[in-house]
Amino acid sequence: MEDLLYFAGNMVPGAVLAALLWSATYPLRRRRLTRLGFTSSTAREILLLLFAAFCGGMAAATLTPPDFDLWHVIRYGYHGTFFSRSTVNGEILREIVRSLQYEPLYFWGNVVMFAPFGFLPAVLWRGSRWYRALVIAVGVTVTIESWQFFIGRTFDVDDLLLNTVGTMLGWLLWLILKKPTLTCEET
Repeated sequence: MEDLLYFAGNMVPGAVLAALLWSATYPLRRRRLTRLGFTSSTAREILLLLFAAFCGGMAAATLTPPDFDLWHVIRYGYHGTFFSRSTVNGEILREIVRSLQYEPLYFWGNVVMFAPFGFLPAVLWRGSRWYRALVIAVGVTVTIESWQFFIGRTFDVDDLLLNTVGTMLGWLLWLILKKPTLTCEET
């Protein structure tokens, strides 16, 4: 549970920075939509803000070295080594089996934390299909895992599987709850 709180705590500064960036570009985006003859509902804009904040939080928590505490870095700077090669776990199911036996929170955390990557794009954009969710799942996960190899974290094939499953479960949740997509409408 302590690891989960630490992970969530590292997400907060990235989420705040992403939300601030989104807010700063919001007027430009609104003008562009108006120029193109589109409108966007308040509910859609709020979901876009939440998705941007989530992506920023995930970036802060997954794309930094293991000893990188963003709160500490903001206050005191970072004095460690950012880039360092790591290891690769290419043995399929090894970490999944281990985590199910000893750390089920690790297993479920890897699944649940990627569900928004399947759910929110399906809600926000038209034409959501399972293969688009799969492309997002694999693309985001491979990018994160590949980057982690260079920052002292382990490239783990089991994380690829669990994160992809999480994204697809998010998409399935959207399919179950399917309501009209919150897309931009022509005026």
